[in-house]
Amino acid sequence: MIPTEDASARKRKIEEKLKQEQETLSFIRENLEKSDQLTKGMVSILSSFESRLMQLENSIIPVHKQTENLQRLQENVDKTLSCMDHVISYYHVAKDTDRIIREGPTGRLDEYLACIAKIQKAVEYFQDNNPDSPELNTVKARFEKGKELLEAEFRSLLTRYSKPVPPILILDAISVDEELEVQEEVVLEHLPEAVLQDIICIAGWLVEYGRNQDFMNVYFQIRSNQLDRSIKGLKDHFRKNSASSGILYSPAVQTKRKDTPTKKAPKRPDLDLRVKHHSEALNEKHGAPTGKDDVLDIEIDSYIHCISAFVKLAQSEYALLTEIIPEHHQKKTFDSLIQEALDNLMLEGDNIVSAARRAIMRHDYSAVLTIFPILRHLKMNKSEFDATLQGTAASTKNKLPTLITSMETIGAKALEEFADSIKNDPDKEYNMPKDGTVHELTSNAILFLQQLLDFHETAGAMLASQETSSASSYTSDFNKRLLSAYICKVLGNLQLNLLSKSKVYEDSALSAIFLHNNYNYILKSLEKSELIQLVTVTQKRAETSYRELIEQQIDTYQRSWLKVTEHLTDRNMPVFQPGTKLKDKERQVIKDKFKGFNDGLEELCKIQKGWAIPDKEQRDFIRQAQKKIVSDAYRAFLHRCANISFTKNPEKYHKYRPEEVEEMIEKLFDTSA
Repeated sequence: MIPTEDASARKRKIEEKLKQEQETLSFIRENLEKSDQLTKGMVSILSSFESRLMQLENSIIPVHKQTENLQRLQENVDKTLSCMDHVISYYHVAKDTDRIIREGPTGRLDEYLACIAKIQKAVEYFQDNNPDSPELNTVKARFEKGKELLEAEFRSLLTRYSKPVPPILILDAISVDEELEVQEEVVLEHLPEAVLQDIICIAGWLVEYGRNQDFMNVYFQIRSNQLDRSIKGLKDHFRKNSASSGILYSPAVQTKRKDTPTKKAPKRPDLDLRVKHHSEALNEKHGAPTGKDDVLDIEIDSYIHCISAFVKLAQSEYALLTEIIPEHHQKKTFDSLIQEALDNLMLEGDNIVSAARRAIMRHDYSAVLTIFPILRHLKMNKSEFDATLQGTAASTKNKLPTLITSMETIGAKALEEFADSIKNDPDKEYNMPKDGTVHELTSNAILFLQQLLDFHETAGAMLASQETSSASSYTSDFNKRLLSAYICKVLGNLQLNLLSKSKVYEDSALSAIFLHNNYNYILKSLEKSELIQLVTVTQKRAETSYRELIEQQIDTYQRSWLKVTEHLTDRNMPVFQPGTKLKDKERQVIKDKFKGFNDGLEELCKIQKGWAIPDKEQRDFIRQAQKKIVSDAYRAFLHRCANISFTKNPEKYHKYRPEEVEEMIEKLFDTSA
């Protein structure tokens, strides 16, 4: 059993705890009641606020909707007014733009184009909204007037600022300086940058809005004129400077230009434009001036420079054109632009061909040499020429090939006729050199061939162009063989003609000297000019053949002395014993031998002293050989007659000592002796 005290104590604790719990419960109830009261108060307040908010919303929403409608109406009114102002402005465009349009675009292109844009919009408005209104006609007329003034400004700017390119600048542009590893490209500025931009702007507007292509015609006409003037200016400058200074300004010859002292004169290493003509060579021989040939050289150099200038200027013009002219019109406009300058160049080339043709008819074949440097230059620059003309009409592209073909044809004809003229040159007695020296035909023929050597590739291609075989066979070696065969043909014709001419001489010895001189001249000229290398392409023994011919003529000449030396032989010489007295007949034989020798010696020396052997080496060789032959025979004869008494006046017959005979022979072929 549990003790009573413990139970009582426990009971008290439980009662106390219960009391505390009751007090807590009572506190909670009180708080819950307060909370309920507060909740009810808040609900009441919220209900009152909701009621008031609903009342406010019901009052404001109608006002808001009304305000929104008013704002929309205001916006519509503003838009309407703005549209009205915009529309009304179209009716005032003509008046507002009148002053600017009348004054034109000069100096204020941007403002003027903005003005034109307003007029254009007005035109579009009236066309869309009121096509029957008089205002449409007004703004249309104003637009057309503005377009006309823009076209006029385009023409004016081009005309005012397009100037011929100065000749010095062109020469620098086409020059090549071998000393510079990297060439400075000369820029040909045709128009100032600001002006160019205005022209580009106007051209762009005319294409996009003006619907007008007339400005392209204006462009090519003005630029075509300047291109032609630039080339003519170069030609005039070239001729004037060449004439005044007496020095040809040729790309083949490096010289200083007075007007550009700080620069070296341009040089084109691939050109050798100086052509020395037969007439010039003859004039030099006789001391006459060579002014006519100098003028011809100037013309050749000038034309070649103009060809190079045309290519460079045309390329520059195309670069300029691409900035101004629409792409699909560029080739056609460029074709039209270059026509005048190109036609003038081709006409000048045709005139050169015609002049050569007339010269050939006069049998002046040296004139054809004017074609060679030009033809070579044209063919060397043909690829660049073709590239420049790419995209132009076929008739334009064919102009240069046509000229080249004409030059090749007339050149080949001249070469063939020249060879025939060498063969058929008449044997005129009055035209033969009396001293047996080199014939004019020989010197002219060799000079022609020597000059041909300077243009051997051109001449070979010229001959090949007349061949009927396939063009694919026109290789460099093929052309070289053709030219070699041609030169050999000329030399063969010359040899036959000289042989025929030599028969004009009555004296066979003079005939031999004549042939010797000509053959020797031909051989030395071939060796000196390196023609011999070209000849040996088809005739390996050419040099040996000429040496054999020369030796044959020397032998023939030496036989002319037999009528002198035959008196010194033992033929008819009396046989006698020392101390034996000769008979009269025997003495006469010896006298006749002396007399025959003396007379023959004097006669030959007198005649042959007037003959000529221009080659000193050959002259000395022939003299020495003849001296030895005659003096040896004379000494032997004198030795045989030394102890023979055949006359009381030996000095009458023994007129010359051997040394004197040698001196007489030494004076042969010397007209000054």
